[in-house]
This record gives sequence, C-alpha cells and structure tokens, in this order.
Amino acid sequence: MENQILFTPYNLAGIELKNKMVMAPMTRSRADNEGNIPTPLMAEYYAQRATAGLIISEGTPVSTKAVGYINVPGIYSNEQVEGWKLITKAVHEKEGKIFAQLWHVGRLSHPSFFNGELPHAPSAINANEKSYTTTGLQDTVVPKEMSINDIKQTVTDFKNAAANALKAGFDGVEIHAANGYLLHQFFNGTSNHRTDEYGGSIENRARILFEILDAMKEVIDLKKVGVRLNPSMHNFMGMTMDELTIPTFDYIVKKLNDYNLAYLHLTEPFVPVDDVPFAVTEIAKHFRPIYKGTLMINKGFTKETATKVLESREADLVAFGVPFIANPDLVKRLAIGAPLNQADPQTFYTPGAKGYIDYPMLAE
Repeated sequence: MENQILFTPYNLAGIELKNKMVMAPMTRSRADNEGNIPTPLMAEYYAQRATAGLIISEGTPVSTKAVGYINVPGIYSNEQVEGWKLITKAVHEKEGKIFAQLWHVGRLSHPSFFNGELPHAPSAINANEKSYTTTGLQDTVVPKEMSINDIKQTVTDFKNAAANALKAGFDGVEIHAANGYLLHQFFNGTSNHRTDEYGGSIENRARILFEILDAMKEVIDLKKVGVRLNPSMHNFMGMTMDELTIPTFDYIVKKLNDYNLAYLHLTEPFVPVDDVPFAVTEIAKHFRPIYKGTLMINKGFTKETATKVLESREADLVAFGVPFIANPDLVKRLAIGAPLNQADPQTFYTPGAKGYIDYPMLAE
C-alpha cells in the first residue's frame, strides 16, 4: 500500500489501534425511543465501521439537562448503559476500539426538552441559533445562568457519565468541549459574562474543564480520556472570537499537559478565518508545539491530506467524519484506492436503517 503511514498501528496510551484513522463523533439521531436508549440498529452501524483505528461515538448527553436534540442516546440511565453494552460488544467482536463522547449542549437547547424550564448556560445570553426538537427546528431562548450548584452538579454528571461509559464497555471517553456547546460557552467571552470564579480571567473561564478532569480521575484512568476543542470557531453556534480566544486555548492546551490524557482532539476551522482578527488559520501547526501528548486533528481529510499531516508530524491521528457515514469500509477503500460512496445528507438525522446501515461495502 502506498502512503503506508495512515494504515500503521498506533499505541494510544496502552490501547493498541489498528491504524491511525479515527471515526469522528457524528450525531445520527437513531435513539428514537422514549428513554433515548441505544438500539441494536446502532450496534450494527458501529460494528460495520469497526475497522477504524478508533471510533468516537456520537455525542451522548451526560444528564437530562444536557440534551438539545431529539433522538440522541444518553449515558445517564441504567437502561442507556445496557443499550451501549450492545454497541461496545459488537465493536469489540470486530476487534475495534470505541470511546464515548460525553456531551452537554448548554444554551443550544430549548425549554421543550425540560418541561418548560430554561436550558442552562454560563450566562443568560441567547445563542440565537436553532434547536432540533420534536416539533422541528425552534429558536433558542435566553438560558438560565448556572448557579455554582448547577456547575458542581454538571461536573458530577460528567464524572458519573465516565463511570457509566466504563460499565457499558467503552475503551475510554472524550469530553466534548468544542463546537459552541456548554464547555466552549464557558471558555468564550461572548457567551460567558460571569464575574465569579467561572468568569472574567482566562483561568476562571477554563476552570470547569479541569474540575471535570479532576473529578473524572476518581472513576477512570485519565489515559482513557480525550478532550475535544475547536479553537478557531467564528460566527457559528453563537460563538465569535476576540483577542482572548486563542490565548484561552493556548492556556487550556498547555495545562492539559499536566494531565496524562489519551489524546487532544482539535478541529481545524469550519469556515475560512483568514480575515478574522485573532484567529489561527492552521490549528494543528499552532498547537503541535504546545501539546506534548497524542494529537488528533479533524479537517475534512482525504487520503492524501491525512497522510501529509501525519508525515509532517503535525498530528498523530486523523479523524474522518462524513466519509465514514457513507463508507463503512473506509479504511479498506482508502488503502486500495477504491472509489467512495457519496453520503446522503437527507438521511443524516432521520430514524431507521435507510442512509444508516445500508451503504454498500466492497465485495470481498
């Protein structure tokens, strides 16, 4: 095989990955039942893709208060844990590895999920986005500013979710601190106007992430924990950048070196930010010298661009998103240069098997 580096094994803090291709976390909205319990259909979906070096599950809410989209599987009830056991067993039977992405959407939600109560957020500032509810897309609202007790409970919810992930058989967890969701809302000055120990200074705005990590290490070895960040996100999900944005992420990434994590998962800008003051246009290149552990990068990769990033050592692992939706055997297709199926966006978030487990694989 040409460009061999993409398909060579990688030791992820003692977890042996078959290759350096990671299936990125992607919401698929197939837990369409009252308890948002993972299903056998989901187990088939993940097992089909188990040739990835590592699968990161779709975002899974850590509590009832963390939800912001319909039909997403949670990880806070015993029934949900039992459902996830089907999935981890199916992936492990195919000799795959899978982490659970732990998620709290914060203000990117809607009162209809909480019997009319407001979503929680660092500050009472509307994201002015849309939430996908049982009655379709609805405008977000001004959220409730979290009390100190609310924040402490959220830290505990993440800790409990990590413990539940281990009970469910996951190989590890990823903390979703990116893409405009709750933890990102704490980091960002446009969404966090607090004046207590969780607002104001860079250290204060980053505090919740490190409290979560400190709580989690009571129930899980941090070598089984990854963190996802999206430093140069602008005019998306209610986030905008200012002069403190990149210094905040520099501080977070530097401090993460004190935690012996599985990996740091970074996303390159969703949209071009060349004209955005304060932005970093090449995330991997900027943070590689700062972070000393395993660095995973997500960029909308092709085989060629992924290989280049690995060969330049800007990253150790590369995450593929949509190509894994349409190509369960993406690893094999890239390895032999086979054509790729094209994904159907109309079925990304719809119930049922169509556009989920029915994409064709290469003939053996």
